[in-house]
Amino acid sequence: MTTATLPAQSQPSMLGKKILPGVSFGAIIVVVIMIASFALHIYNIQSIGYANEYYTAAIESMLKSWSNFFFVAAEPGGSVTVDKPPLGLWIQTVFAYFLGVSGFSVTLPNILAGVLGVGLLYGMVKKYMGELAGITAAFVMAITPVFIATNRNNTMDGMLVFTLLLAAWAFIKAAEEGKLRWLLLGAFIVGLGFNIKMLQAFLPLPAFYALYFLGSKEGWLKKILNLGVASALLVVVSLSWAVVVDLVPAENRPYIGSSGNNTVMGLIFGHNGAARLESGGNAPRPGTGPDQPLDPGTPPGQNPGQGQPQPNQFQGPPPAALEACAGQTQGASCSFTAPNGKTINGACITPPNTSELACAPQGMIPQDGQNPAQQPNGQNGGTPFSNETGSPGILRFFLSPLSKQMSWLLPFALISVLLALFGSQIKLPIESGVHKALILWGGWLLTCVVFFSMVSGIFHAYYAIMLAPALGAMVGVGFAQLYKWGKNSAWVIVGLIAAVTVTLGFQFFAAAQYDEFSWWMPGVGLLLGCGILLMSMSRRAAYAVILGAALIIPSYWSVLTVTSDSNRNLPTAYDGRDGGQDGFRASPADGQRAGQNNELLDFLQANTQDVEYLLAVPSSQQGAQYVIETRRPVLYMGGFGGQDQVVTVDDLASMVANNELRYILYGGDRGNNQKIAGWLASSCSVVEGVPLPQSGPGGPDRQQAMKLYECK
Repeated sequence: MTTATLPAQSQPSMLGKKILPGVSFGAIIVVVIMIASFALHIYNIQSIGYANEYYTAAIESMLKSWSNFFFVAAEPGGSVTVDKPPLGLWIQTVFAYFLGVSGFSVTLPNILAGVLGVGLLYGMVKKYMGELAGITAAFVMAITPVFIATNRNNTMDGMLVFTLLLAAWAFIKAAEEGKLRWLLLGAFIVGLGFNIKMLQAFLPLPAFYALYFLGSKEGWLKKILNLGVASALLVVVSLSWAVVVDLVPAENRPYIGSSGNNTVMGLIFGHNGAARLESGGNAPRPGTGPDQPLDPGTPPGQNPGQGQPQPNQFQGPPPAALEACAGQTQGASCSFTAPNGKTINGACITPPNTSELACAPQGMIPQDGQNPAQQPNGQNGGTPFSNETGSPGILRFFLSPLSKQMSWLLPFALISVLLALFGSQIKLPIESGVHKALILWGGWLLTCVVFFSMVSGIFHAYYAIMLAPALGAMVGVGFAQLYKWGKNSAWVIVGLIAAVTVTLGFQFFAAAQYDEFSWWMPGVGLLLGCGILLMSMSRRAAYAVILGAALIIPSYWSVLTVTSDSNRNLPTAYDGRDGGQDGFRASPADGQRAGQNNELLDFLQANTQDVEYLLAVPSSQQGAQYVIETRRPVLYMGGFGGQDQVVTVDDLASMVANNELRYILYGGDRGNNQKIAGWLASSCSVVEGVPLPQSGPGGPDRQQAMKLYECK
């Protein structure tokens, strides 16, 4: 029987050397990588503030009662749930219970998951391709910018990736041993992943199933039956929480946020399902969508448009962009100088929520000559959050704004897919380790690349963390394959040099996209040349130096990601010197927040001690930080982005009559429910003399005032 790993002589002998009983030198290297990864994850951690405040407020809420905990209520009053399943938030709540609610405590589960995932990936890649491949894979994942950025946040994607790595381990065991119990364990773990981020957990499932089906030595019919049983278990585990919640009468639980019909099933197949595939009616408009968390720089009572700008929130064009289109017509060519000194060429468009023409960079110009405000979601070509992820297409991962996340080594990984295909003779069932690695990691990588390249629905940049394990694995597989072949052919080094050269060329191109092409970067080309010269002295050293040349720029970008004082709700890799939007979005330094609206907060605290709710707001985007600051219930009348009908006018009137609610903050671009607005005007009085937030992007002259109503 063919062994699952490379022959011992194909590996650098030092890596396999036993330092301690059962512990190789390679394993020691990986431990060092994990320690360095942990240090990188926690460095400058204070810059994240409360991280994603929407989720942090939910953690505060879930600590208040078992009901809030089970239903993942978004605020302590239990009016509405978070628009995600419970498992990731449950884990964060446990950490916050022991450590207190803070940005660090709610982010720590993701950090630990990321660091442990590095070691787990090493072990699985090593099984099929040896120590060299495992170490390379672990290092590549550890230096992937989006991997670090996302783990340093309380979005649940880091925990999801770790869960899927555990599932991959179980499917490897199922393929190797042919035991149903391992297959069922893998399906069970993927089901747990579903209860972290719903359908996103299923992305690597085709690769998992293919590994078992093509790699296990059981009969074909038995494998089909076993996969059927595993799939049934997967469905049961995945939908277990959803079914229980939907069986609870609506009056006895919170409203299911972003569902549209107050059911978890509606959330699964709507906002977290179809809306991810295509833009359209399910996709939120900029600044109000259920998947757009509250601006981390927004203090209590402060409009999201006034605090720290976010990558998915249109902040209004800079004055120079407006001046460039003064007196011009829609679609006219234009140019202006951005605050960073870069010359921007584009065309005149009418940005969302404004009436003036502004010069927009090419990446922000809508397709077909449409006004972006008239398109679905008001974004480029109707694609939600396109200023985070660009437009759908085969080059999406290679162009700004997505290329900075995980694509730095993607050319090498894709070349490695081809190398692995020819790594051994194909037999069924699959016996060679390289082909098993190709099915698992290449399948995972290609599935995610194709899916995220093509979707036109809700797609945030940090979703790219899903590719990090497969990216690292395939780089490790390709490098180990070339090292193995190089023992028998001196010409293999040409292939390695070519793969690294292509990768470096892309890295230079990508860095230039963000105005970050530094003077020292061409030096990595010199390092590549040194590696070539080393071939005459030491093949091992030459291979290490040549690959090392391709690892420097992504490592540099990861360091900048944690040192750039980026206080974000939606995590992303370092934006480069252009700030990510050529002057249309500035990223202020850490701690540069608008002043706290202490007068409003003090007023509410002093006048609501005898009522349950501090106040009611149009959406969580106005209320999440109130929850964090006061730990009191804040009624999100419209759920996350103001689109849910969490309460009706009758509900509000009843709450006021029962002395549960007294103050309602309403108006601006968030307060768009005419029935509520009419009831407030006729039944409540406007509170004068208290400083209030504004609502609406584009500067104070285009903002609409909100009003504080007192209802008795």
